Amino acid sequence: MKKFEEITTQTTPIYKGKIVNLQVDDVTLPNGKSAKREIIKHPGAVAIIAITNEGKLVMVEQYRKALERSLVEIPAGKLEIGEEPIHTARRELEEETGYGAHQFKYLQAFATSPGFADEIIHLFVATDLYHIEHSAELDEDEFVELLEVSLEEAQAMVADGRIYDAKTAFAVLWLALQQEK
Repeated sequence: MKKFEEITTQTTPIYKGKIVNLQVDDVTLPNGKSAKREIIKHPGAVAIIAITNEGKLVMVEQYRKALERSLVEIPAGKLEIGEEPIHTARRELEEETGYGAHQFKYLQAFATSPGFADEIIHLFVATDLYHIEHSAELDEDEFVELLEVSLEEAQAMVADGRIYDAKTAFAVLWLALQQEK
């Protein structure tokens, strides 16, 4: 048994969507009592810290309906069923930015909201970038603006709230730590 493990006794599907599914699990707690857990199931995603040959961080600005505002973010996207994260990273970098990369390095994976979702993001660093002449197009419901910013500009965006999501804040922190080395 895992430390503090909660044993699922029943799962009730609530909603099946295009990106997420919602379920309610009845669980037995470590102390023997029962509880309910609302869980969002997600196929996972990738995020890319793309660095130009000039040392700029490639980012996109897009509207996020859940927050009712635009955010500046690193390129990212949902894993397709059966797709390896590296393939998703290559596709999303091209679709969202028009860049390809000769070098992709896997950094790590992390949970986005473990209190209620199982989404895992696989984080890559992409370097030795090149422009793709006829790049893949954005999804028909995606609207983004491409930005290339210095580390200092990205840090200012974290400070003023334009960068507001954890994956992008993590990317900026990672870049800052790399410069300290």
